[in-house]
Amino acid sequence: MTPDPYALSDSLLAWYDMHARVMPWRVAPADRKAGQRPDPYRVWLSEVMLQQTTVATVRDYFRAFTERWPRVEDLAAAQDADVMGAWAGLGYYARARNLLKCARQVVAEHGGRFPADHAALLKLPGIGPYTASAIASIAFDLPHAVLDGNVERVMARLHDIHTPLPAAKPELMARAEALTPQQRPGDYAQAVMDLGATICTPTSPACGICPWRDPCVARIQGTAPDLPRKTPKKPKPTRRGTVFVARRADGAWLLETRPDKGLLGGMLGWPGSDWAETPPEAPPPLPADWTALAGEVRHTFTHFHLILDVQIARAPQAATPTRGSFRAASEFRPSDLPTVMRKVFDLAQGDPRLKP
Repeated sequence: MTPDPYALSDSLLAWYDMHARVMPWRVAPADRKAGQRPDPYRVWLSEVMLQQTTVATVRDYFRAFTERWPRVEDLAAAQDADVMGAWAGLGYYARARNLLKCARQVVAEHGGRFPADHAALLKLPGIGPYTASAIASIAFDLPHAVLDGNVERVMARLHDIHTPLPAAKPELMARAEALTPQQRPGDYAQAVMDLGATICTPTSPACGICPWRDPCVARIQGTAPDLPRKTPKKPKPTRRGTVFVARRADGAWLLETRPDKGLLGGMLGWPGSDWAETPPEAPPPLPADWTALAGEVRHTFTHFHLILDVQIARAPQAATPTRGSFRAASEFRPSDLPTVMRKVFDLAQGDPRLKP
């Protein structure tokens, strides 16, 4: 017998009212019932940050961003370098570039108000189908289904769907849409995500305390720990490259802002070679006595592993670099670097040849 979708959503909302996670961007269920509405800016910012990033990591970044830029108008007026620096460490830096573009478009075209319309949200930079649905449901209580990794897992287990991801996405979305209620869709969207994050976890799901325990077909069939199935991923290739770290006697560091397009676009970094499976030749950015450091920097991106060799040099005070520019030590914060570039700094900074 197919469970009644109204009974399923009602039971999940009752569970959520008691067990909702406390998030700095979230309005608690009791407060929503009392009439408090979520701030679409905070919902949007949290959803962008949470793409490919854990809640534990995002919390502090979210607080820092909203303290520094409490409204979308404040973010739209911010300097690109300041936002990119504040984003450093969150990864997937195209999100930060689109964050600024989106904020500026909301201010320029929508008077600083996010549109309460799914189709209009999709037209904003960096907002795809999932993010548009999340904003529409959570911020504006519109009945749009959300389908993140947690929801995929819950739907696959609830209905015992064995089609591997990503091929299963259309079926999982259809199941999620069928359960999304007309009343309290924003709370429901957060409830099903919380269920996946806290009870219907990837390993060792806590089926005994799950509000959907009885109707869950995968629990009945004993297949819950095996779902959702996933198509095996291809092995990641390894690319190599070289970076050059130079410092003048006055303490200034040679840095460059990477091109807007491409990996780490718009971020601060060290001049260096392209990254490829066959290490490319790269001329140093200025004449100096360059020395290769012992050790190497390793980092993993979504689609490949990276190994960087690090060359360091004491730069002549009058040197004119062919790439980048010197930045005074007082104006340089290692925290502004993306993670891979900060790993380079951590390896290089201890060398006595780079002491001011």
